[in-house]
Amino acid sequence: MPIPIEEISKFPLPGLDFPSSFSFSPDGKYLTYLKSVDSSGSKALYGLDLTEKSEFLIADNLGDSSAKETLVEQLRRQRLRQMSGGISQYFWTKGSKILIPHQGNIYWLDDPFSTPELLVSASDHPCLDVKASPNGNFISFVRNGDIHLLEVISRTSFKLTDGEDDSTRGLADYIAQEEMGRSTGYWWSPDSCYVAFTEVTEKHIPEFLITHVGSDLVGTNAIESHRYPFAGQDNPKVRVGIAEVDSKECVWVESTEDEYIARVDWFPDNSLALQTESRDQQHLKVRKFSIENSTLTTVLEENSETWINLHNMLRPLSSGSFLWASERTGFNHIYLFCGGDLLALTKGQWQVDSIESVDESGGTIFFTGTKDGHTEKHLYKMSLEGESVEKITSESGIHNVLINVKADLFVDVFNCLSSPPKVVLRSLGNNYEVEMVIHESKDERIDRYQLEPPEIFGLRLQDGTELSGAIYYPNSGEFKAPYPTVLSVYGGPHVQLVTNSWIMTASLRAQYLRNKGYLVVVVDSRGSSRRGLKFESPIKNLMGNVEVEDQSFALNYLIEKGIADKERLGVYGWSYGGYLSLMCLAKRPDLFKAAVAGAPVTSWDGYDTHYTERYMGMPEENVAGYTKSSVMSYVSEIEGKLLLVHGLVDENVHFRHTARLINSLNEAGKDYDLLVFPEERHMPRRLEDRAYMERRILEFIQDNV
Repeated sequence: MPIPIEEISKFPLPGLDFPSSFSFSPDGKYLTYLKSVDSSGSKALYGLDLTEKSEFLIADNLGDSSAKETLVEQLRRQRLRQMSGGISQYFWTKGSKILIPHQGNIYWLDDPFSTPELLVSASDHPCLDVKASPNGNFISFVRNGDIHLLEVISRTSFKLTDGEDDSTRGLADYIAQEEMGRSTGYWWSPDSCYVAFTEVTEKHIPEFLITHVGSDLVGTNAIESHRYPFAGQDNPKVRVGIAEVDSKECVWVESTEDEYIARVDWFPDNSLALQTESRDQQHLKVRKFSIENSTLTTVLEENSETWINLHNMLRPLSSGSFLWASERTGFNHIYLFCGGDLLALTKGQWQVDSIESVDESGGTIFFTGTKDGHTEKHLYKMSLEGESVEKITSESGIHNVLINVKADLFVDVFNCLSSPPKVVLRSLGNNYEVEMVIHESKDERIDRYQLEPPEIFGLRLQDGTELSGAIYYPNSGEFKAPYPTVLSVYGGPHVQLVTNSWIMTASLRAQYLRNKGYLVVVVDSRGSSRRGLKFESPIKNLMGNVEVEDQSFALNYLIEKGIADKERLGVYGWSYGGYLSLMCLAKRPDLFKAAVAGAPVTSWDGYDTHYTERYMGMPEENVAGYTKSSVMSYVSEIEGKLLLVHGLVDENVHFRHTARLINSLNEAGKDYDLLVFPEERHMPRRLEDRAYMERRILEFIQDNV
């Protein structure tokens, strides 16, 4: 059956509506998770009795479904990439109580079977970044720029921090959330006596105003103000403080010699582990702060000639040593830091993705990685000495896990090109046997639309570098090669598209086009992730160059094979993919006849500091690189058809990028089509907008490729 265009715009895609946010209760009796309650994807909180193996509903329909999110909540959801409605997060606290932050309110459950109690109301200011102290005595949240604590027994609250109105305490700034993978701005100490936090001051950063020109709002109500740090310009001023819960007294950690507060952790001895990063992101320090004598000591340093990829793999051990991850060999691997020395525990031409759990009593580390191929992700275990690496997951594809060593169980969410995500509960012993199936897709759209996986292929560049690609062949006998071809592209850092995963098969836009006789191609060019620094680093100081070379190389390979029609080649992409679509159209007019560019960066001087400078350096120190990496430098070369798509209130890649490009296109006399969404941000979320966008994009491709 043909795929209706309206179906492409729906969320979630076929087979991708599965439980998420798994957590074991502190007493080990229950497993909890968020699961859709209907076809809209709205989430409710469910529990699984691990003894009875029975599922039950814990909470649903909290708050007012018609309530409008505040701007702060909207932006936080954007940073966390949350698309679904309903309950989006929850937490277990000590004593097996449950916290559910929702619509700026905080709900409390005494046990999984009790009725949710409204603990703190949003009133005029929402409660953000809700947590519980390790001992369960306090609930913490950020409100109106300061950290507040609520004592659970007395239900009384107080403000832990207090500072100037033009700064915030406890909230991660935009750069930390969007580019550094740090979504929080405060951390409880293990003994619940202290809270470390960041204080952020942005008043020195000029305001960037975004106007809701398509809304009914007028005046200042229609204007958003963002302190956006553009490449080469000032960053927020961030410092770390430690507040004592009882006295509310604060000690400031002096850390001004580095630009970024990358990570903050606590060691078991109540000392603070602070990771700071230089502005050029080539130097990182792990430093230890002692509350008793206010000393800050550097214990570990990382240096790179390219850049340092931040991670969340610092794991303190009871002995005083800690686990660490480093790319100093070119691939991310686990190390043991002990007595001032680093001992490599894993090694090889593959990378560790994450440390999932550490069982000190059993002397075991559980981790995920690419040991069995960069298009796969598996769970492994090894000793704390780095010996006897054993693969735990057996099914091919991508595995995401949650481990509970005490319960001797782990949740395995796995999928591959031929199978949508399946969720099972497995034993950590007993040959990792399946204890029960928690979820298996019953999405009838998979059969209705006869979704077939793409074919993975590899090809080698002239220097021997291997690229991975995927091809969606037209799936009807009425079409013959060479086929009109569409390149679906991202091509940028920190993203990998070509994997043995169901998300490729569920790409309904690609499936729709293959049904119309198009060959759809996806290629991970140099610069993309999970292949090591050598594969990532060719984009250093010059973006949009090797990526275009690699994508073009792949298409020429398919043309030579007689598969792709050289006269009918198009490209589409979003964000960095939108940028690369433009660069392909502009730099290779001999190859590309049409491009769809969604929310594209068009000139890197208009993007943020941490992301841009990581790859491009400072604008004043790399003038030629910024010029050559700008789409505007090649506008005069554009010959093909172009569709630009952008949300007018995009606070990440501002509409300014598309507006500046339009100025250049107009000046050069180049034709283009423009599709704008007045009330959408970086990704259209309203179903009406998404449906209209898909129709326009697909019509454009069919008219011009």
